[in-house]
Formats: sequence, C-alpha cells, structure tokens
Amino acid sequence: MKPETLIWLADGSPFNPRFGDVYRTRTGGWAQAQGVFLNGCGLPQAWRGCSSFRILETGFGLGVNFLATAVAWLGDPARSSELHFVSVEAYPVDDVALQESARRLDMAPETAPGQDFARVLTALLAAWPSRQTGWQHWTLLPGLHLHLGWAPAQTAFNTPMGPVDAVYLDGFSPRRNPDAWDSPTLAAVAAQCRRGTRLSSWCVAGSVRTRLTELGFTVQKMPGLPPKKERLEATFGG
Repeated sequence: MKPETLIWLADGSPFNPRFGDVYRTRTGGWAQAQGVFLNGCGLPQAWRGCSSFRILETGFGLGVNFLATAVAWLGDPARSSELHFVSVEAYPVDDVALQESARRLDMAPETAPGQDFARVLTALLAAWPSRQTGWQHWTLLPGLHLHLGWAPAQTAFNTPMGPVDAVYLDGFSPRRNPDAWDSPTLAAVAAQCRRGTRLSSWCVAGSVRTRLTELGFTVQKMPGLPPKKERLEATFGG
C-alpha cells in the first residue's frame, strides 16, 4: 500500500493534498483530542470500574486521538483493565510522517504527557511497518490494544466487532470528504453501539446531526474549542 502524501504548511499544519484539508491546526491537535473527544465521551471517568473499555474512531489520521487517549488511560490509576481502540484509515501515512507529526504536536506545559507519550509512540512506530491491507490487531503495551483497519469506515465497520463504549467521529470535513459522514457510514458506526454509548465530534453540521438523530442518537451542541464555537456530543439510545 503506497503511503499517503503529507505536506507541512508554512504555519506548521499537516496538510493532505488528496482532500485539500489539514489533519489539524498547528496548535489544535492535542487540545482537540483532550477537549473534544475524551471530554466529549466522559473520559477518563467512563472507563473507571470497567474490566474492558472499547473506543471506535472513524479516522486514524496521524494518530493524535489514539495517543492522547492511551496517555490518559496509562496515567489513570483507576483505569479499566483493558483498553481497546478500534480505528480505520483508508489512506495511511508512513511511519516517518507519523513520527514527525508526533514531534510537532503543540502541547501546553500543563498537558505535556512525558514518558507515557514516548512509550506509546515507540510501540506504535514499532508496529506500524507491518502495515497490510485489512485489519491489524496489536497489543502495544500491557492492556493497551489497537485494532486498525486499512479501509474506509463504511466498509471496515460492516464487520461486527462487539459493542463499543465510546465513538470518536473524526476525519476531514464533510465538504471535503462526504463519504466519511454519509448515512451508510454513520449507520455502520451506529451498528457497533450499545444503549448508552457516547459519541463526540468537532463537527456540528446539520446534515450529520440529522443523520445521527435518525439512527437513534440524542444529539446536542456544546461549547467548542476555539476557534470553533461549537462541538457535538451524542448518546445512543438503541
């Protein structure tokens, strides 16, 4: 599989020429992962007391959400015994781009993850060169499992993988990559959810909120992470 092209813009943002969109703003990746996705799904509180916790993500991209989640999990003494992170990526970058992205992450001193970040990144990069088509299942650290499918979300999530506890609805914007947000893709995501599964996203597009509502989610807009005014939280009702 040929690696996806990544271009670093003058302002430091990683840019994907296929979709004409940035993976993240120069300073927004780590803060968005924590403020939009973990916080939006009630983490770390939600995994406490669980023997196993499963998160589904619709676009692995440069792995920022996974790294932030893994670091939060490792740093929580009350964490679940197991964390399963299930994600897909139709156009994966190579390990060099992944490492450069991690090096350029902008982290405020109070949120800098330190040694746990290095441990997770090292384990991820060691597994990454074994990239193949289809699903890959890696135990990166004790209790930390990454299930990564090299395919579009709609295709990959047609395979049942057990009910998930949280969903990170991510990817390039609906205008740039409509297939990642269309009704069949969101239906494939909903099929993996249980009653009470929480979903979070930076995207509050009306079409996305309507589709989620039709699929059984209770959807609400929440104050966003600047410069975005709003973000989305939802709960699956079955």
